[in-house]
Amino acid sequence: MMKYLSKSILLLIFGVAVTCIVYPLVLWVIGQTLFPFQSNGSMLKGPDGKYVGSKLIAQPFTKDEYFQPRPSAASYDASASASSALAASNYGLRDRVGRSLGPVVKYKSGPKAGQLVAPDVESWFSADKYQAKPGIVGQWADQHNSLAQAWVKTDDAHGAYVDDWTKANPKIVAQFIKDNPTTPEPKAPDLAVVFFKDFSEKHPGKFLTATTKTEGGKSVTTIDVIDSGSDIQSTFFLMWREDHPDVELQDVPGDYVTASASGLDPHISMENAQFQLERVASKRAEDLKREPAQIQKEIEGILQENASAPWGGLAGEKFINVLEVNLELDKRYGTP
Repeated sequence: MMKYLSKSILLLIFGVAVTCIVYPLVLWVIGQTLFPFQSNGSMLKGPDGKYVGSKLIAQPFTKDEYFQPRPSAASYDASASASSALAASNYGLRDRVGRSLGPVVKYKSGPKAGQLVAPDVESWFSADKYQAKPGIVGQWADQHNSLAQAWVKTDDAHGAYVDDWTKANPKIVAQFIKDNPTTPEPKAPDLAVVFFKDFSEKHPGKFLTATTKTEGGKSVTTIDVIDSGSDIQSTFFLMWREDHPDVELQDVPGDYVTASASGLDPHISMENAQFQLERVASKRAEDLKREPAQIQKEIEGILQENASAPWGGLAGEKFINVLEVNLELDKRYGTP
């Protein structure tokens, strides 16, 4: 009995030593010797020498001086990697695509060919009529209450603003409770639709945006009433499109408005990069007070230098790594 037990114990010790010590150690030595960059997460450094992220995982870039990655259903959180799994008929998907298109899409034909649609979206919004009826914001909230509720939940400052409105409008809240007896103590998101309807009546042709400023060394967020800007261009682009169905717009690269299965794809197609090139070059030129055409030509060269394709170019279309290219822009032109 002891003979078999001792052999079993020795075999267990040997197995643990090989699988838990020797094998990992051999892999670590090989990795650190032959593939140190990949073994340590493919981390990239910024111009200041500090690590800024992995070339394998997308991260958001919001400034116009940068190329932007594909949309992410996981908000670029590697621990929450996932696709949205939304059907083409789902308004949530259409809204996300519309928000991406609003500030950047251009006319394809007509007297304004090549010009941005965004200024016309703002002009249409200021007139405050959708489908010939007044109150664009109120109609938006009523037709898509999930989007109105999402606006309230997106930022704590939004919720606080609605809470303040609740205290200042007890009659409207009382009527809501009367109409919705199953919600006797409504929270800010519950009141999103009636809040926006009331706002639309009091501020026709206006919307709200959160502005963060630094005061006394602290970040302070305020809610401002606006009649122009990217929030209006993006949020109400789809409604503008429904009011202008016959207008012909330029095609947009598919990966500019669609998320990858993981939500973390670090690459964009060369077509997508070219689509963003004018915006990036114009903003960099504005910052540097240089000629946009020259900056655009230089950035075009950066894209070509950093472009690659599957199997060494033998298959597939060219793509670029967004983080690598943006770091190269900072290296050449400085951090915005």
